[in-house]
Amino acid sequence: MQESKRQKQIGQLLQKELSDIFQRHGFNVIEGGMISISAVRVTPDLLEARVYLSMFQIRDNHEMINRIKEQMGVIKRDLGNRVGKQLRRIPEITLFLDDTLDYVFKMEELFKKINDDDAGKENK
Repeated sequence: MQESKRQKQIGQLLQKELSDIFQRHGFNVIEGGMISISAVRVTPDLLEARVYLSMFQIRDNHEMINRIKEQMGVIKRDLGNRVGKQLRRIPEITLFLDDTLDYVFKMEELFKKINDDDAGKENK
């Protein structure tokens, strides 16, 4: 089902505000790696927001998500202070790992291997 205009607006608002909150709390650059919010999808009733986190050079992604979940009370309070005038209820936030970057790197490696194999066959 396609997102409505309101869902997209709320998703963009939440993504912007959560990115700023993550930056203020120091989650965007941590342990030599980076965390960014790649997307926010909001349910049609606007009561749940699925936040997709992209992690770069983080050793244990699942541990990092758990560390962020421990701070979720503070994050949600800050979010409520920022968007409370625009939303009746602050959506319940669910964190997901966005593995798009990993997928892109794997695909690039596969294409490179295929090209190297083809170049090796042509040289014979």
